[in-house]
Amino acid sequence: MPPRPRAAATPVWPLVALFTAGYLAAYLLPTTVARLGASLRLAPTQAGLMGSTLLLASALAGFLLASRVERIGPHRLARTGLLLMLIGYGTAAATASVPLVLAGAVIGGFGSGTATTVAASAIAAQRDPHRASALGLLSVSATAGALYLTIPHLGGGHRIPFLALAAMAACAWPAAGRLPTAHHQSGPGPGPRTPLPYLRGGLVLAGTIALWSLAQNSLWGVSSRIGLDQAGLGEVTVGAVFAAGLGAGLLGVTAASALGARLGRALPIGAGTAVIAGCIALAASAHDLASFATGEIAWNAIYPVVLSYLIGLAASLDPRGRWAVLVGSASSLGTACGPVAGSTLAAHAGFPAMGQILCVTLLLLAVPMTAVALHTAGRPLVPGAVRRRGGAAAALLSATTGATPGTVPQLGAPEQQVTEIEVTALPPRPLKIRTRRAGERDQAKTYASTSAR
Repeated sequence: MPPRPRAAATPVWPLVALFTAGYLAAYLLPTTVARLGASLRLAPTQAGLMGSTLLLASALAGFLLASRVERIGPHRLARTGLLLMLIGYGTAAATASVPLVLAGAVIGGFGSGTATTVAASAIAAQRDPHRASALGLLSVSATAGALYLTIPHLGGGHRIPFLALAAMAACAWPAAGRLPTAHHQSGPGPGPRTPLPYLRGGLVLAGTIALWSLAQNSLWGVSSRIGLDQAGLGEVTVGAVFAAGLGAGLLGVTAASALGARLGRALPIGAGTAVIAGCIALAASAHDLASFATGEIAWNAIYPVVLSYLIGLAASLDPRGRWAVLVGSASSLGTACGPVAGSTLAAHAGFPAMGQILCVTLLLLAVPMTAVALHTAGRPLVPGAVRRRGGAAAALLSATTGATPGTVPQLGAPEQQVTEIEVTALPPRPLKIRTRRAGERDQAKTYASTSAR
């Protein structure tokens, strides 16, 4: 793998602020869709389609800008994205006309995707991308949790969620000023035309995470309707459950950040996805507060943990951040299709059957995602092990063959940085042939003839 670009010049907190501003729209999706339907008198499918359009615009920004962040510059691109968020979400909040709300949601969604693209690209260049992504998820979970506790007390209508998104863009504006005008790399980094590394693993990860996000947000987009219609709860109670779930997500991401790569990425991704599948089935079949709260809180506690490992895995595939942006955009694409898929499944099969279908889908998706985590550079290597061929297996073998204590690394330790060293060939030195002096040759001949007699 090429050397990771130096990220010391870019502090982590501007990236966290930019990530929070760009990712918040997906976290506020349930209340945004529910309030769009109630305020504009839209059918549930129509409201879900409007929410999907917002997230599709966000995904489109990621696909278009994945390879252009370095060329345009993070500073300029981040400011452009935040400005689009202010204009788009501000327009959607200021009007009750469906076409204008839709146009504002599309413009704001493209701005959110632009901000997320810049943040994801810069996070991948950090020395510890998993820690940076975990901090970003902590920030967006805390912000969304506070909004879910606040929005129900601020009156009805679709204006409040859109105003919250515009306000978050304004708060992140100073942070964008701390970003560099262009990425700087130490040493001869990869050129702009360098092909994507780990092409097969990256494509599998992008495809599976799109379906993974679709399954997650199929339930997330209709969670408010499950709580209000099927479980018979009020909006304040549903908002409190969501806030509690996001608070549990804060604890989960904190634990994942502290745990780091000790368990690798395959186990949290595979086992976490399986647990999420069970939580989705439980929440979709809920008919009372206890089952609804248990499923939603457990699901929201584990979902950001698995997502942080997936973001870290994508960031480890390419130090320039291209896979991180493309995988994130694929996730946004699945997120965008989630509300429509959830509304359609719920309308034709009901909430419990929808939950069972999503549960089976996630269990099937856990297999290829775990395989990518095991067979790409995202798997945890051990310090001191042979990097190219062997990895953890070589370290385990050395630990069982009597290696010197203290030289065998611990399994699961984070991968050591590999620095490329350029070696310059020295000019050849002239050979000097030493010959014996004439006297030494004569003495040697005399000694030889005497010995022969």
